Amino acid sequence: MRLLLFAVLLATGIAIGAAVPAVARFVRDNLAAAGLPKDLFTITVPPITANHEPSKAGTPPDGDDDVKKPGTPKATNGHEIGKHGYEPGEEHPEKGAIRMGPEEVAALNISVVKVEGGTLARHLLVPGAITPDTDRIARVPARVVGTVTEMRKRLGDRVAKDEIVAVLESRDVADAKSEYLIASVRAELEKTNFDRQQALWDKRISSEQVYLRTRATYTEATLRVDLASQKLSALGLSATDVAAVQKREGATLNQSTLRRYELRSSLAGRVVERKVEVGTTVGGKGDPADIYTVADLSTVWIELSVPTHELAMVREGAPVAVTHAHEAGGRHADGKVVFVSPFLNPDTRSARVIVALPNPDLAWRPGAFVTAGVEIANDAVEVHVPKAALQTVGGERVVFVRTEEGFEKREVELGRSDDDSYEVVSGLKSGATIAVANSFILKAELRKSEAGDD
Repeated sequence: MRLLLFAVLLATGIAIGAAVPAVARFVRDNLAAAGLPKDLFTITVPPITANHEPSKAGTPPDGDDDVKKPGTPKATNGHEIGKHGYEPGEEHPEKGAIRMGPEEVAALNISVVKVEGGTLARHLLVPGAITPDTDRIARVPARVVGTVTEMRKRLGDRVAKDEIVAVLESRDVADAKSEYLIASVRAELEKTNFDRQQALWDKRISSEQVYLRTRATYTEATLRVDLASQKLSALGLSATDVAAVQKREGATLNQSTLRRYELRSSLAGRVVERKVEVGTTVGGKGDPADIYTVADLSTVWIELSVPTHELAMVREGAPVAVTHAHEAGGRHADGKVVFVSPFLNPDTRSARVIVALPNPDLAWRPGAFVTAGVEIANDAVEVHVPKAALQTVGGERVVFVRTEEGFEKREVELGRSDDDSYEVVSGLKSGATIAVANSFILKAELRKSEAGDD
């Protein structure tokens, strides 16, 4: 029993002595008092160093190349990798830089543009309606009372200027032509008589009274011809044409030819309205006054109503961007302000503004509603960037500049703006190449990179 107790004390002393040197000395003294040597149970503990430094060759003190601190990754070339994933000899990328090769840029559809100077054009958006150009629309009127015998144009047909579009039969036209032809024949006879009497008067063969009477009669006949010619002009007929017809047909000239009245278009364009049919009586009281409406829609008008407080910014000659948003895909064209009314509408307190818009393909149809962007300012700037290129990072407006390794975040200070771009006051110079389309992908990549560093 005493031997067992001694063994327990011996083991306890050895364990405590290894941990606490003071206790070890106490145990040794008691063991010496029991008659045992003091250095019998002496335990040698190797010294503990505060820091194990590797050798100059990079090998740990024990010579084991595979022993590393816990959590430290090892590169394939034998060098340790730092906390950011870069080897000690490798250059750490600058903050805000994104490494991205050309293949990855193309795969992500990140398009770039070269930054340069230009102009910022600001616009005033005003709703408007398309109307025909009043200078390019004409009616074919029935100037006489008559009956339609021919309709030569259908709805939508093209018409040349002075082309015959319809034919009427009119008693008034027959009377006017007959009056002119009779006056012309009588004037020719009176001229012959006057020439003969003048020759006799010059030889003093006839009396002066006969000569003067003959001259008065000839003058009256000439006046009747002029009056008949003016009557034909009032009906839209040419005295020369009537005389040519009479000379061509001679004695065969009949009432049908005299009653024939040709209607001509005064404008080149398209027939946009046809109001009568063959056999219709026109020109009388209660009868249709027009036969056709012809319009040239190669240019149309946009009528705008601009409020008083914005009217001062609108000027004649200003460029206008017109948009038809209701069409599939939208339609855009450029026009120009041709008229700014000096009068205000008393009900709306706005002014009428007319924009002339080219319409070569006739796609802009009168009656449609559009949106007009009237240019009110045009400022030259040294550097401007598209709005799609701007991103907000950490409360700052930034762009991503293309570099050899990828992209680099660049903070910019913005100035004036227009519908599509911003002026860059500082932070970016002309000639730099920046990302435009899908620049938000670069913003996401930058956030992931910064989160990894943290």
